[in-house]
Amino acid sequence: MKLKQLSLFLENKPGNVRKACRTLADSGINIETMALADTEQFGILRILVKNWERAKQEFEKNGVVVKVSEVVALAVEHRPGGLADILDVLDEAGLNIEYMYGFFQKTGSAVIVFRFDNPDAAIEKLQSRGIRVIGNNELFGTN
Repeated sequence: MKLKQLSLFLENKPGNVRKACRTLADSGINIETMALADTEQFGILRILVKNWERAKQEFEKNGVVVKVSEVVALAVEHRPGGLADILDVLDEAGLNIEYMYGFFQKTGSAVIVFRFDNPDAAIEKLQSRGIRVIGNNELFGTN
């Protein structure tokens, strides 16, 4: 139930995020979600796409440095405390969150994408507490 995320390392200058998005658009690859973090000189653009292998090839073909990471997407109840309840479970288990970002699906439910230092242990603990882990099929509508 881990997802493959692409992290692009982009020089922090005008047009680089657009170029990355244009590369995917011209390749017919849709972005499910993305997050941008920056430093003074470089940014990290994190992207979830259905066909991550092809997207990675397209980026590398255009000289973009890409890293593939495993992340975990969780369904979060869209109510006060929905995320706090999940964070309680993670904290009780001593699991570390490296970063996270969220988005809404068409159904109106919240999804939070987590990068854990131990994703397998996080998945096991979360599922044992009834928290729904979202896989490729649910996120992208594929197997």
